Amino acid sequence: MKHRAIKRRNIVIGIGTAAGAAVVGGAAVGAQAAPGGASRSAKDLGSLAFDPGAYTELTTTVTTQNGEMEVKYRFWKALTYVADPVDVKYQSLNVSVPVEIDGTAVDASDAPILLANSIGGYMPSSVADADGVGAGGALSSNQLLAVAAGYVVVEPGARGRTLTNAQGEYYGTAPAVIVDLKAAVRYVRANKGRIPGDTERIVSAGTSAGGALSALLGASGDSRLYDSYLRELGAADASDAVFAVGAWCPITDLEHADGAYEWNWGTSPLKSGEQADRTVSEELSSQFAGYQARLKLRGLGGFGPLNARNYDDYLLKQYMRPSATTYLKGLSAADREAYLADNPFITWRDGRATFTWEDFVTHVGTRKKDAPAFDPFDLSSGENNEFGAGMTGSRHFTVYGARNDSTGLENRRVAGDIPALLDLMNPMYHLGKGNPGRSRYWWIRLGTDDTDTSHVISANLAASASGLGDDVDHLYYWDQGHGANTDPADFIAWIARVTGHAKRSGRH
Repeated sequence: MKHRAIKRRNIVIGIGTAAGAAVVGGAAVGAQAAPGGASRSAKDLGSLAFDPGAYTELTTTVTTQNGEMEVKYRFWKALTYVADPVDVKYQSLNVSVPVEIDGTAVDASDAPILLANSIGGYMPSSVADADGVGAGGALSSNQLLAVAAGYVVVEPGARGRTLTNAQGEYYGTAPAVIVDLKAAVRYVRANKGRIPGDTERIVSAGTSAGGALSALLGASGDSRLYDSYLRELGAADASDAVFAVGAWCPITDLEHADGAYEWNWGTSPLKSGEQADRTVSEELSSQFAGYQARLKLRGLGGFGPLNARNYDDYLLKQYMRPSATTYLKGLSAADREAYLADNPFITWRDGRATFTWEDFVTHVGTRKKDAPAFDPFDLSSGENNEFGAGMTGSRHFTVYGARNDSTGLENRRVAGDIPALLDLMNPMYHLGKGNPGRSRYWWIRLGTDDTDTSHVISANLAASASGLGDDVDHLYYWDQGHGANTDPADFIAWIARVTGHAKRSGRH
């Protein structure tokens, strides 16, 4: 056994009453895991065998709205999840398993597994220097609350777009990051019976680009498109499907994101006060209209077919007005009166907020990105870098961006390998195919003030999953920006519900 000394970390976070129903008692489990493959021996797994004894025992104090909770957990650090890694610094993961909560022993052997990535901007992400669960990442509160609820937490690293080798070749651009995350899922699945937790109840989570990748994991489960990449890394021979998805402000559907952005924010000024190029904005907005029509999506709540002409009405009815209503109802009478006085564009009547789309966009204010937002003519975006290849750091990935290139490229065409890469990186592609290996449960969140991408990006993701019959929980946080996560306790309780853990543990 490789047990090491007990360490203590004190962590203070908020937790709502909804999560209180999931803690402590939610860790006691007894139901059998869903079918999904037999446990394998260490010999069968070779270098990918999880060593149950190679942990450090840590203690964390989590301060919640219901009081402090002391959580003792076992921590496995920097486990390489592929047999032939390109870069072990990034292709490794951490595992945290609670064993005692407030002095009561818990058994997490059949608990849900939260696979929480900390990827941002499609950049490299490493867990090698983490000193415990939730040590980094925009959504660290999710990991901490999950352990306090008795769940197993897996935090994977992954290669990212800026990595280069000694020859100057980029080895972390698309599709490296999603291949790595799939390999991490396969590692966990292959170690069923060795790694604690229910390997058939893996819930992915991430924010921004990490949110896009969490959604991509959910949409592309067991897709054969990734097989050759996974074989090259020596990934485990197991399923890479995940049970449920948590996606915060997902930066995704990149090949259509420029048009969606201009449809949404085309009239908004830049922070400098200047307007984006009107011709470019209008041309891209027109492209969005065609794309949206081709999707043939129907809105949630019985809204009907979604198109560029009615999407503003849909966003208002389904998301923005309910978001404002929830926010205002949560204020004291005096604070609500003051907020409405400062924001006269909102009509408050019979406990409901109403306003127009134009007034909402004006309320949000400036846009974060110029036009085009994701495939700019000068190849200056992180997304251009994400589609780099070989020794070329940045490439256009849309016909419009390539045709209007301003960097002096002789061939103003999209490279021949780009379309296939786009399919590998876009959850909408896999949902559009009705991928049978996809997740059936979706938690999607973002702030109403988030101008990092268009609001229709996550709304389309939700509508696409819902149209396939999946369970979708999607809402917007009022007056919150990029990366907001105001209801982490509700997310933890949602995991308990959709995985069946709340019922198995006697919590409802």
